[in-house]
Amino acid sequence: MTFEQPSPSESNSEGPLDSNEEGQGLPLNEHLVELRRRLIHSILALAVGFGVAYYFIDPIFDAVARPLKQVLPTGSDIIFVAYSEGFFAYLKLAFVCGIFLSSPVILYEIWAFIAPGLYSHEKRIVLPLAFISSLCFIGGGVFGYFVVFPAAFGFFAGYSGAGLRLMPNITEYLSFAIHLLLAFGLAFELPVFMLFLGMMGIVRAEWLRKWRRYAILIAFIVAAILTPTPDVVNQILMAVPLILLYELGILLVWMADTFMPRLKKPNNDTQNATPIV
Repeated sequence: MTFEQPSPSESNSEGPLDSNEEGQGLPLNEHLVELRRRLIHSILALAVGFGVAYYFIDPIFDAVARPLKQVLPTGSDIIFVAYSEGFFAYLKLAFVCGIFLSSPVILYEIWAFIAPGLYSHEKRIVLPLAFISSLCFIGGGVFGYFVVFPAAFGFFAGYSGAGLRLMPNITEYLSFAIHLLLAFGLAFELPVFMLFLGMMGIVRAEWLRKWRRYAILIAFIVAAILTPTPDVVNQILMAVPLILLYELGILLVWMADTFMPRLKKPNNDTQNATPIV
């Protein structure tokens, strides 16, 4: 009895699909090439955002300093004592603004780097997750600017009096403001992270509700770590939104469990596989 050798076209039609389509791991060298490409795109986007922010650095600084200037006593102003201090402070501010401006591209590149390890039905969520992540990151910065800044600066400025005059240094002020903006931007990514874990089937809404009390404790611990100063006001202003974001994450995970399929390999992939004898 003789057996016919299958032609290349037949074996390709019955064999496994492309690894990128089936969510299989790529070789290490292809991962490194993909990582380099994503990093280059992110760096270019950050450079463009930095250039745009530095071009408008004067109105940007006025906007960032406005919450502090509104609570400064009469005759006080933001100062700098070293010749190069103002220049490097402006560079630092432009760099952080460039991060916020380029965050949609950077977050998309992060999700796109994860995409080759996903199945074809999973890749459809990459762009929506990148968009939602960008909104949450920018929304966290906006929340920090409009809600946290006035309360924090008003609290600190209240200690100035007849024998104590507030004259903030530009470097210290920008470091404080930038840390708060970045901290709230990252904190607002919590619901997106929880949604992704829920769609992967790693966490469930019932499990998250069960561990709510521990999440509240962790929120205050994270707030104490992320806030630039160890004061109670800033920690509460960050811990409370984290708790609310955790509740939002529970709602999103429940919606994912109810209305969306989890990120897992379809069952018909194994059922339709051709047995090898």
